[in-house]
Amino acid sequence: MLNIPNKLLYTKEHEWADFSGDNVTIGITEFAQSQLGDIIFLEFPDIGDEITHGISFGEIEAVKAVSELFAPVSGTVTAVNETLEEAPEKVNQDCYGEGWLIKVKPKNPVEKDNLLTSAQYSELID
Repeated sequence: MLNIPNKLLYTKEHEWADFSGDNVTIGITEFAQSQLGDIIFLEFPDIGDEITHGISFGEIEAVKAVSELFAPVSGTVTAVNETLEEAPEKVNQDCYGEGWLIKVKPKNPVEKDNLLTSAQYSELID
């Protein structure tokens, strides 16, 4: 059984978003990392870059494939998980914790309404 935390929101492209506080923390789901296999490299935007809802903001490279990362919300990148440069496997080991990808100050909080609940995401991947 895959872990799909109720407190998070999800995209159809398998990113998660945590809307606690002023910033939105973004990562990939347990389903996504399990499909990709061992993650070996991540490409992120820089702090201060603008990202746009539904548009690619980076890439994740695994042994099996390279996939784009899609923004669950529009906003300004406020933090990048730099520990993943040296230890990209943290995404495989703890995708909802130490394996987070970026943090964003959202421009349009209404975009949150376009995301999936854990129940909706669970149906999507079943």
